[in-house]
Amino acid sequence: MNRRELLKLGALATMASPLIGLKSAFAATDTGPILFGAPNSMSGPFAANGKFAAMGVQLIIDETGKVLNRPLAYKILDSQGKPAVGIRQVQDLFQQSNARFFAGGVLSSVGLAMGKAIDKLGGVFVTTVGADEVTGVDCNHATFRWSVPTYGAVQETVGPLIKLLPKAKRWYTITPKYVFGEGLLTATKNLLKKEGLEHVGNSYHSLDEREFSGYLTNAMATKPDVLVLLNFGSQSSETLRQAVSFGMKTNTTILIAWASGLEQFQSLGADLCEGVYFGVQYWHGIDSPLNHTLVKQTQAKFKMNPNYSLAGGYICTKLMLDGIVKAGSADPAKVIAAMEGTSYDGLTGPETIRKGDHQVVKNYYLLKGKPKNKMKDKDDYCEILHAGQSFLPVAETGCKMPA
Repeated sequence: MNRRELLKLGALATMASPLIGLKSAFAATDTGPILFGAPNSMSGPFAANGKFAAMGVQLIIDETGKVLNRPLAYKILDSQGKPAVGIRQVQDLFQQSNARFFAGGVLSSVGLAMGKAIDKLGGVFVTTVGADEVTGVDCNHATFRWSVPTYGAVQETVGPLIKLLPKAKRWYTITPKYVFGEGLLTATKNLLKKEGLEHVGNSYHSLDEREFSGYLTNAMATKPDVLVLLNFGSQSSETLRQAVSFGMKTNTTILIAWASGLEQFQSLGADLCEGVYFGVQYWHGIDSPLNHTLVKQTQAKFKMNPNYSLAGGYICTKLMLDGIVKAGSADPAKVIAAMEGTSYDGLTGPETIRKGDHQVVKNYYLLKGKPKNKMKDKDDYCEILHAGQSFLPVAETGCKMPA
């Protein structure tokens, strides 16, 4: 990401969100504007993800304009990557501006906390966070999740990679020490054990970590065939950079199990991405009608291709907009009922919102970085090697939707 792009994102984060009309217009009426909150990490290590997610919310709100003959508006909130701050932000917007619909999260710990708060308040929350608990033991009526859980991400990345690399017997993981990382690590260890492969070690790190050389030194000492990075965003990028500088790419296969997609590849560059495997929720090259629409709209509005964070903000908001239209009402309880069990043409093709746990059933993708001379355009960093769906049955997720 260059300086100009960062300045544009900074402007988006600091600008006044387009609240249509006066604050008093958001009173609980059937004719006033419908306000959406976009709570994300707009500052801190995951700020780029939050700012792109906010762009996705902006795009779908601007493109839609009205539903039920009521204007739409949105408000960008900065959770700072902290659960307590995220809770306070959504509570304040809910109480002061009558917002009932929220799309965002970025970090699992923040998404889990905000989902519980929004459920108690009586709103609707759609998120892209990864922790299995979101639609598992901590499921609730308000929270819906578009992204594949950590279990499915591992099944659809580590799983096919095992088949692609039959001689790879030794696997090492680097993991962030919080709920999302723990979910990916547990799923990875379980799958490796099932396949009779050796998990030769794991290194934990904090969410504030920037120096990964010690963890990589530990990994290299075990002589792994595959290095699996279970961290996210700028942390996985920095881990990969340091791994390549240590020469690991020459004798070790590297997988980033939960990559953030295009924005991450742009920051890394083609040379670093070449030959590396990436698991992604979304890729702008997916062949589906809605994705073609999103690509055209994003190029027209922002002069770029959509990345995962932008696509996540877009689709999370769209699911609620479609629910409002289907319900014929902006009453959260009616919208939730309308969303449950819905099948629709999504960004990844046919997608379904399971009623039992509010999990969207969709594809997860395994990509491989292309050599620079094979790229068809400046954003053609990867090829899709595999797409698939792996979801635990609702009865096995731990979700017991409250009565």
